[in-house]
Amino acid sequence: MHIAAGTILISTPLLDHSIFEKTIVYISEYNVDGTSGFIVNKLFPKRLNDLIEFRNSPSVHLYAGGPVEMEKLYFVHQRPDLIEGGIFVCNSIYLGGNFKQATDSINKKALLENDIKLFIGYCGWDFGQLDAEIAEGCWLPIEMDVPETVFRRDNRLLWKELYARWAN
Repeated sequence: MHIAAGTILISTPLLDHSIFEKTIVYISEYNVDGTSGFIVNKLFPKRLNDLIEFRNSPSVHLYAGGPVEMEKLYFVHQRPDLIEGGIFVCNSIYLGGNFKQATDSINKKALLENDIKLFIGYCGWDFGQLDAEIAEGCWLPIEMDVPETVFRRDNRLLWKELYARWAN
């Protein structure tokens, strides 16, 4: 399978006992500079309103997006009508954009959790590194309904379901 922005990766048991154990990664960028993406199925132990600057915001899940820049907040969304400046990734998904518009829309409940996913940190690979990990069998790239996978709310069993379907 050709890897590109919008690809979904499922970790294999080769990554057990690592930060990537039983993870699903959404690739948001893939080019000669490298690859970046977000773990979409691991909750971060705090919610948006647990962060001091967002204490008056609704209780929205945060996800542990990856081990890189874990002091920063990132997001993907499906609402370019509410958030300007996002970078189109694939299907209906945009990376980032005007964060003030995003938080204002969350606070007004115009932007729901099935339209946006907030991450602490991200995953990053140097050019060729992810391809090598896929060749080694660490990741299964899959083709499926990307927005449904990325914005799925109940994802406790998502890795198990997808791995069972695609590993055979």
